[in-house]
Amino acid sequence: MPISPLYRLSVSAVRGAACSLNAACHAVSLPVVSAPRWLAAGVMGALLATTSPAALAVEIKGVTFADQVTTQSGQPLTLIGSGLFTYLLWDAYVGAYYQDARRPRPAPLKDVSRRLVLEYFHAIDAEDFAKATTKGVRKNLSAADFAAIEPELTRFNRAYQDVVPGDRYALQWLSAGGGSGTLSLVLNGQVIFESDSLALANGLFAIWLGDEPAQQDFRTQLLGQ
Repeated sequence: MPISPLYRLSVSAVRGAACSLNAACHAVSLPVVSAPRWLAAGVMGALLATTSPAALAVEIKGVTFADQVTTQSGQPLTLIGSGLFTYLLWDAYVGAYYQDARRPRPAPLKDVSRRLVLEYFHAIDAEDFAKATTKGVRKNLSAADFAAIEPELTRFNRAYQDVVPGDRYALQWLSAGGGSGTLSLVLNGQVIFESDSLALANGLFAIWLGDEPAQQDFRTQLLGQ
């Protein structure tokens, strides 16, 4: 799906922008959510009962994220935080992090149902996603833990598809309790990968929400801090 060369970033400019960036990114000042969203979780039920769906949303750079979404099994997930990921001079993408409405405090690396949604402003190749994903996961895991999930991570990376402006990827872990559940990668509403590996799920979420995130400011925003 070709787009204007004046609009499309070169591969070198966006390489790794989806997941891991160099130190220059950390110098960019990003807008921070004004208040932790998990603090509002106690009143979310009342708001849902009295407020129209249009009002229950956040907007970043023209992109809207709902304050609450529902999984395929009917489980509600509440928005914890949202933010803008900036790479050098470009707005790369915006994202929103959701979590089990019964677990309002951020727990992005626990066995709790959660979803990370990213919408892109520029075209990015599947190969670049795969390379950046591997780098980001490796950075957040020990050598032994990385080796344990590497075969499944390779399968995950093969599922990536190219994106164009306006496309959305969603990474979701739907917990069944006791360390079991379903990890899914969704592109524009279509499931393109599934796994039952909680370890892989935690490694992938760690790219943005772990101890060594792609960008600290973005992590802070996603966690509503």
